[in-house]
Amino acid sequence: MQYTRLGNTGLVVSRLAFGCMTFGSGEGALGSVYKVDQDSANNLVAQALDAGVNFFNTADAYANGQSEKMLGRALGKRRQEVVIATKVGNRMSEALIDQGLSRQHIITAVQASLQRLGTDYIDVYLVHRLDPYTPLEETLETLNDIVRQGMVRYIGFSNWPTWLAAKAVGLQREHGWAPFRAAEMYYSLLGRDLEYEMIPFAQDAGIGIQVWSPLAGGFLSGKYTQDNPGGNGGRLSGFDLIPFDRDHGYTVVEMLRAMGAKHEVSPAQMALAWLLAQSSVTSVLVGASKSKQLDENLGATELHLNAEELADLGRLTMPQAIYPHWFNQAIYDTQIRDALITPVTHNS
Repeated sequence: MQYTRLGNTGLVVSRLAFGCMTFGSGEGALGSVYKVDQDSANNLVAQALDAGVNFFNTADAYANGQSEKMLGRALGKRRQEVVIATKVGNRMSEALIDQGLSRQHIITAVQASLQRLGTDYIDVYLVHRLDPYTPLEETLETLNDIVRQGMVRYIGFSNWPTWLAAKAVGLQREHGWAPFRAAEMYYSLLGRDLEYEMIPFAQDAGIGIQVWSPLAGGFLSGKYTQDNPGGNGGRLSGFDLIPFDRDHGYTVVEMLRAMGAKHEVSPAQMALAWLLAQSSVTSVLVGASKSKQLDENLGATELHLNAEELADLGRLTMPQAIYPHWFNQAIYDTQIRDALITPVTHNS
């Protein structure tokens, strides 16, 4: 297993983190995702621990709290050996106020998460989504309070736009509040938008990026093909959230399959290895409902892509630049770049 620090902190985390979204059961949009019972969760967590994983990720809203409960039980006495990240913000019941990032809900939610996880502190607490109805200052001050009270060690955000995260960091510095040190964001070979704004900002602000859905909802596993677009009832058949060009996706999978054959690995391992090769990525979240699937994902840490493979995948999946990035790229001063021993490299 590979390890790194979470952003500008002394917290050491495994570069593959175990995502517990599959733990529990339920109906609705995520019914096809919740499929792991407690016994299976115990085995998967033990397998991850044995492989050196020390970073576990969940959320209060996953299976309406079941995921947190099951993770806490599966870790048991080994809780002190690991880093737990969980999230707040999504609706937890029909009660109107049982959602969002208000002071009322965050305090209620963190206390509930602590109880479900069976712990007296949460290592990394992330706001799960935007809340346009709560003042940003209220959210940030409350997060600061729960850090100062010892309920939470580090805080972060998930699925926020860069401008809002940058505004939040400015307010945290102005008021001396606990700073954001983690960002859980979507990033994959089929979704590289993060590279234009969020990654440069996060690196500058000392924020570690945790990647969710590194296989684009499972598409990059290779189980979805033009002949079998449903993947025999895979996750995308019930939870198809991530937008991408399917035809282009099939082309990317074919390249992963061809490259993987040379290494005797799967397309999924190739896609994970590409993310692990990105210096901007702290940890990649891998979920699993079966031991074999988890073992395959964990094997990505042993795969090292060469410069040519990284370049080929980079060219094939490069997102179209948006303004002002295409303009700045067009007028970039290559003469000074080539003259410097350590040039600055960025997308702008």
